[in-house]
Amino acid sequence: MARVSALDTFRVPSFGMIWLSGLIWHLSRWGVSFLGSVVLNDLTHSPRLVQLGGSLLYAPLLVGGVAGGLVSDRFDRLRTVRVQLAVIVPLTVTIGALAATDRLQVWMLYLYMFMVGIGWVTDMTSRRAMVFDIVGPQRMGNAMALESLSLSSGAVIGPLVGGTALKAIGTGPSYYVLAAMVAVAFVVLLPVRRPAPVATNRPTTPARPIQDLREGVRVLRSNRGVMSILGVTAIANFFLFAYSPLVPVVAQRLGAEAFMVGLLAAASGMGMMTGSLVVARLQPVRRGLVYVAGVAGAMVVLLGFTLANTYWVAFALLVAVGVGGGLFGSTQSALVMAESPEHLRGRALGLLSMAIGALPLGMYVLGEVAQHVGIAEALAIHVGLGLVLHLAWITRHPEVRRITTA
Repeated sequence: MARVSALDTFRVPSFGMIWLSGLIWHLSRWGVSFLGSVVLNDLTHSPRLVQLGGSLLYAPLLVGGVAGGLVSDRFDRLRTVRVQLAVIVPLTVTIGALAATDRLQVWMLYLYMFMVGIGWVTDMTSRRAMVFDIVGPQRMGNAMALESLSLSSGAVIGPLVGGTALKAIGTGPSYYVLAAMVAVAFVVLLPVRRPAPVATNRPTTPARPIQDLREGVRVLRSNRGVMSILGVTAIANFFLFAYSPLVPVVAQRLGAEAFMVGLLAAASGMGMMTGSLVVARLQPVRRGLVYVAGVAGAMVVLLGFTLANTYWVAFALLVAVGVGGGLFGSTQSALVMAESPEHLRGRALGLLSMAIGALPLGMYVLGEVAQHVGIAEALAIHVGLGLVLHLAWITRHPEVRRITTA
């Protein structure tokens, strides 16, 4: 099979517009996460309640992942992505108006973040399956690395936009900026036409949502490769990525002003971009090994972050954490789809989103511990335990380490 160059996938019709729309969506979503953490910290001054906001943002991944995958397998994926973007715009404008008039309350922000999380589940399961429909199996690995690049770019630019806007125009107008970004993501998708394979891959039998869901989960549970991947994903999200809502709090405690708070929140995204670019450029065959090594390396460096007592040391360590996260994130969807039957790929991505749904649980647990023993101490305990469990899992379930992709 011919080797695909790093940017060759952009030559596929419509992929560039889908990728650009996804990039803008990720910018806004990471902006929502950043502003939510800052506003919650200002309103509550509680690590527990800041982490709870992050938990609600990611909670739909846990409770709705497989359902989102079923929607992806049953309905028009392009239309589904457009609808979720159209719904998020007025919700974000409403939150901005409440903040601008000093009527924003904690419960309102929690509800909004949960709704954005539902949008993320819908987008992730439908958009990534749609990308596969368009690019095909030969370019799948490269396309998923580029998808991860858009996510990591959002993790960089979203907090920077949020921090800059927060300092320049205040909280309410900052949410208007995010709403405008989501609207642009919607507009970018308007010229895209539904990929032809989507119609041919749909079942011709009458829809049986509950039965189809059960069948998909049953088949995928017997797939040792998929289950090995999902175990690594669950551990990484519960123990590694749960720290992110606390980064703005750490930055403020280190004396950073609004833009520098956003810059520290963007540090891991800078590393993720690097890791994603490495995968997109080198296209390693042993992606399963890259996947598990990225998690282990990021956990080791994050343990060092707990000892950082200056802003720039913390920044450098979070960049390094992000590199490992980029290696992990740019390979996981490609691995899942490579190991899944074609007609179950949407549901396999739904199971992946449920494994990612361990993240809100990890955030909640970390917030509870941090409330009692302090942020640095709680993070060291949390990540240290995660590293031990990760090594134990890949020893007991080595299938993921052996997976290769073209």
